[in-house]
Amino acid sequence: MTPKLKFEVIPMADVSKEDVVVLPKKKQPVVLVVDDERVIADTLSMILSRSGFSTMTAYDGPSAMQLAMAIAPDLLISDVVMPGMSGIDLAIAMTGTIPKCKVLLFSGQAATVDLLEKARQAGHNFTTLAKPIHPTDMLKRISECLTTRETKAKPIPPLAEISPNTAAALLN
Repeated sequence: MTPKLKFEVIPMADVSKEDVVVLPKKKQPVVLVVDDERVIADTLSMILSRSGFSTMTAYDGPSAMQLAMAIAPDLLISDVVMPGMSGIDLAIAMTGTIPKCKVLLFSGQAATVDLLEKARQAGHNFTTLAKPIHPTDMLKRISECLTTRETKAKPIPPLAEISPNTAAALLN
């Protein structure tokens, strides 16, 4: 006799969206985008996903680490200045846990130079990008980062600004 299984059916509307992890498609690089400014993180994630990348999005360092433990990213893109855990601390923790993960840091604040210099003195070299950055320039930097063996530290000067309307047009 076949045992009968009993299970509860839960309506989709009652399922928490907070703990859902979408597994990446095979052969697509997995990019973890982290920024405490949700609109920046979400916009960048949408641009990347529409450009052939599997993306995961977090709004702080600890959440990013939790996602990375579930699915190891090929690339971490993180803002440098965030409350609690900085992007530099996140990058150091991420590369310590997932050594093959590449890192791109970006920031719109000049104060990050000192933080990056301290990280370099401790032996951590990360590529840094200046905010704002045009999506096509960001995609170029991501492709370069994923195709190089080691991410080298080289500050990139500010690139063309992108308005919210331009970003919205690119996403449609």
